[in-house]
Amino acid sequence: MHLPGLRHGATACRRTVSTDTSLTALRARYGARYRWLLLLSVMVGTMASIMSSTIVNVAVPDMSHFFELGQERAQWVSSGFMVAMTVSMLTTPWLLARYGYRRTYVGTMVLMLVGGVVGGLANTYPLVLAARVAEGLAAGVVQPIPAIIILRAFEPHEQGRASGIFGMGVVLAPAMGPSIGGVLVDLFGWRSIFFMVVPFCLASLYLAYRFVPTTAPGGVAASRVGASLDWRGLLLATVGTLCLLNGLVQLHGSGTGQALLLLSVAAASLLGFVAWQHRYRLGGGTPLMNLTLFRYRQFAMGSTVAFIYGTALFGSTYLLPVYMQLGLGLSPSYVGTILLPASLVLAFTIAMVGRLADRQPTYLLVSIGLVFLALSFALVTVMTLTSALWLLVAFTILGRIGLGFILPSLNIGSMRGVDKNLIPQGSSVVNFVRMLGGATGVSLCGIVLEWRIAAHGDSLALTLSSPARLAAFNEAFLMLAGLCALAVVAAWQLREHPKTPEPSQPDA
Repeated sequence: MHLPGLRHGATACRRTVSTDTSLTALRARYGARYRWLLLLSVMVGTMASIMSSTIVNVAVPDMSHFFELGQERAQWVSSGFMVAMTVSMLTTPWLLARYGYRRTYVGTMVLMLVGGVVGGLANTYPLVLAARVAEGLAAGVVQPIPAIIILRAFEPHEQGRASGIFGMGVVLAPAMGPSIGGVLVDLFGWRSIFFMVVPFCLASLYLAYRFVPTTAPGGVAASRVGASLDWRGLLLATVGTLCLLNGLVQLHGSGTGQALLLLSVAAASLLGFVAWQHRYRLGGGTPLMNLTLFRYRQFAMGSTVAFIYGTALFGSTYLLPVYMQLGLGLSPSYVGTILLPASLVLAFTIAMVGRLADRQPTYLLVSIGLVFLALSFALVTVMTLTSALWLLVAFTILGRIGLGFILPSLNIGSMRGVDKNLIPQGSSVVNFVRMLGGATGVSLCGIVLEWRIAAHGDSLALTLSSPARLAAFNEAFLMLAGLCALAVVAAWQLREHPKTPEPSQPDA
């Protein structure tokens, strides 16, 4: 599957869709700038999906109080979203081939819009959770699409710049989301958080009907006559992910036996998923995860980095707002104010590093980013209840600089050398692995935090913070720092090997 004809002339494509909405017609209408307009269109939808995954963390304490939830149940607002997003990512190549770019993209944005409205109006926690799952399903399908476009529509020497521009836009809004969200929670309560995705969804729908083609990858018409969805693989991946997260949650307290059972089922399901993908491909089917991707050393190492990096990144997006509110005693609006400078620095860093990725080795950029991220987590541990808040601002800025080095570089470094036809699946797999790590990270941080708080003789139910509570938070941050340091070892293996296949050129 590939996306031809976005640069130097349109390839004659077999299609049954109307000419005015096909890839060829849109490229002829808008010329060379069309690839940038297409990237902008999917960027807005991805902004909505990523914002919905992070902004809710600011509202977790307020939502927990409203529904009278414990920490274990409250974290499923984040974890439920992560599970749905992680699993649905694997379906993106199949949906694109069956329904085309526009129908797939529009469908995800409508689902995201409905999830935001329903979540904002919900009066019961199960309905809120259902809305978050719906948002997660939509977010998972849409997020692999931009990487496919960047890797297929742009020349190798432009991919870093395109990735940087895309990353700047995608990261800026969700990164600023907690700043705006904190103020909204203080003024209007937790419900306002859900409505923040609405304008992004509406804008993405408008852009989709203007610039996103109705054709499928390869420029051919979308066809429902083709390989069926690998439902067995999808079921195994879902069961494995759910059991993994539930098992992690049960690891504390008196649920050790149940935790071991769930983790065993998770391991068996995920191993069964891998075995089934191999068998399904040999039988002539189209698996959700093409295991031949892992024959590429850079892709295999990039996936390893993506998993560890996802664990640290999403774990920290859950942990930081909780730390600032329940550890340092700050209001949600203060949380947003502290994170705002770091968000602006992140946008600038991504744009800069995106250009560097066209000239500098991606393994070096990713490694530098991971070191900065690890340092930011480690430095947070010097904070006390009386420390100046500018220190925390500086530490978060350092971490965001690290993210700015990683985000534009990791996908490019992982996917260079991968066969053209495997790029859509490769993009989905990297995102799947990253989000599997992210879902694990959110649960892991919640578990470690509760475990260490209990070990220090404190409780999050108490109104006032204490040095013992900060010590528990510090130990959770040190765990994240250690994970980032471990990822550096794998990132170093992204170095290009002389025998690595040459990067594929965009189709002309």
